[in-house]
Amino acid sequence: MSLNEKYEKISAAYLQDIKEAGTLQDVEEVRVKYIGRSGEVNKIFKELGILSPEERPAWGKKLNILKSDITKSVEDKKEQFSQKDEKEDIFDPTMPGNYSRFPSIHPVTGILREIKDIFSSLGFGVAYGPEIESSYHNFTALNIPEDHVAREMHDTFYLNQEDKLLRTHTSPVQVRVMENNDPPYNIIVPGKCYRRDTIDASHSPVFHQVEGLMVDKNINFADLKGVLAEFAKLFFKGSDVKTRFRPSYFPFTEPSAEMDISCRICQGKGCSSCSQKGWLEILGAGMVDPEVFKHCNVDTEKWQGFAFGMGVERLAMLKYGISDMRFFYLNDIRFLEQF
Repeated sequence: MSLNEKYEKISAAYLQDIKEAGTLQDVEEVRVKYIGRSGEVNKIFKELGILSPEERPAWGKKLNILKSDITKSVEDKKEQFSQKDEKEDIFDPTMPGNYSRFPSIHPVTGILREIKDIFSSLGFGVAYGPEIESSYHNFTALNIPEDHVAREMHDTFYLNQEDKLLRTHTSPVQVRVMENNDPPYNIIVPGKCYRRDTIDASHSPVFHQVEGLMVDKNINFADLKGVLAEFAKLFFKGSDVKTRFRPSYFPFTEPSAEMDISCRICQGKGCSSCSQKGWLEILGAGMVDPEVFKHCNVDTEKWQGFAFGMGVERLAMLKYGISDMRFFYLNDIRFLEQF
């Protein structure tokens, strides 16, 4: 068989063998057969010695091109198998699924959502407002006098802008609602608040509040007690939850009270969690002071109502038995993954 016949035979045969190769092993065998050390192309290279000096360069170039073509065909075929394997790895329904850890809701966020759901079921809407406030909305409109300690630098974060501060409670949103809308009102106001508190087990410079406001023509203290008692039963999930109201003082409500619930741990008998009192304080409330209504241009002869405010972190601590408020903000996965 002449050199040219051998060349034509290899050129046709390797294409057919590559086409019929069904596995990566088959492709590798084709490579060894044709361009391996003892392959068909190298056998022809060894026969170039019988050619004349004029013929050798042309045949050498011709065989190198053939070797390159075979190499490329082998690599292309292997790439096809690699892509096929990757595709099968992705879509193979018999393969076991990958375990995914779904993030849980942060306990403060969860409590906020639960509070909003409960008050929504009681007919309250939700209002939001700015966290950067004016001293008028944060203090003056809420009947907090100029010399009140809450206005001092050691209690409030004042900004460089004139008359601007980080709100110390969400009550300013209630003022804004009353300024821009006619009664009746039936809202809660959730959000972040800021005070210059020392970070310890029960205080943080940043915390969350939910405040509420109900104003109508015939609202009285009995309505206040009924709404908050029902909230306590729904939130702590027990019809046996007892509540009591103790007289207190807030500049923006009169009369004012603090609401306690019976200790959920000792059922009111007294334990270390409730300091042996049998009661746990959860919020402050009262009838809206007429001075607040006057600042908001609400007719006190026609309208009256109540307001309340609760700390979200405190409620979370009571509900879950958490002893230190700082746990909420340490980003410790061991703590957060419990919720």
